[in-house]
Amino acid sequence: MKEIKTIGVLTSGGDAPGMNACVRAVTRAAIFNGWRVMGIFRGYEGLIHGEIKELTTESVSNTIGKGGTILKTARSKDFMTSEGRKKAYEQIRKYKIDALMVIGGNGSLAGADTFAREYDLPCIGLPGTIDNDLYGTDYTIGYDTALNTIVEAVDKIRDTASSHDRIFFIEVMGRDAGFLAQNSAIAAGAEAAIIPEDKTDIDQLKQYIGHGIRKSKNSSIVLVSESPKTGGAMHYAERVRKEYPEYDVRVTILGYLQRGGTPSAFDRILSSRLGVAAITALKEGQRNVMIGIRNGQMVYVPIAQAIKKDKPIDKELIDVLGILSI
Repeated sequence: MKEIKTIGVLTSGGDAPGMNACVRAVTRAAIFNGWRVMGIFRGYEGLIHGEIKELTTESVSNTIGKGGTILKTARSKDFMTSEGRKKAYEQIRKYKIDALMVIGGNGSLAGADTFAREYDLPCIGLPGTIDNDLYGTDYTIGYDTALNTIVEAVDKIRDTASSHDRIFFIEVMGRDAGFLAQNSAIAAGAEAAIIPEDKTDIDQLKQYIGHGIRKSKNSSIVLVSESPKTGGAMHYAERVRKEYPEYDVRVTILGYLQRGGTPSAFDRILSSRLGVAAITALKEGQRNVMIGIRNGQMVYVPIAQAIKKDKPIDKELIDVLGILSI
């Protein structure tokens, strides 16, 4: 691998609290090692169109506590084509970028993997997604903040649910991963969580109605993953209205509320550690790996493995919620 003098950094896909802290860490760690840093705006779409400028220590000052991403983000259909990636590589050469840092989720890292293989470009992935669904890392950037945002919202919904003796189905993000739904259900004292990983032949709604509703409970909260595998909160609310008309049911879809806000201390520290570790990885000659955290330690995970393997949810979490919701 040729000597690295300049790196590029971009954020792609859905924004996640802590992305700015990660950009800051990558930038300052690179400068500390004598490298230049080029900030690429609007993800892969911005890379294709040359929306690039140099970042300095001052560029990332006072960003560690900001939500969203100062580099902006965008979905790029063009980057999914070989022609689009060719244009992107032309910009890589124009700005003399020797390695690329990609902060994002599954789709973003998949793009980095393809790009790296096509053009023999060292790419380092940093797991930035509130879904916490990337294999090989215990936590992803933004997950902890989103989890706390959900719990705060559920605590407030609980007040009105109790006042009106209602069942609330609360839909949260996570795509095909139930980490947000399952853990927020435990943290908020919910009665149930309906997640795509709970693959049994048992009807989750009937199981919940049979065990989660008791005479001593006048209201109930159920967290539902937005995944098509579950059908979402509206699906279950409609079923209750038809099959159990004696219950008063309501739905809240938290939506993009979950992505915003000031990153938690945990996410700021995680992002900072990941960013510094990414620069260390390049110094060690690593390429095409995702930086993850396992048992508190930084690890290198091949990007291809991180995006292709399913991250299993701990079945103990399902058991814990079942025990505590009686």
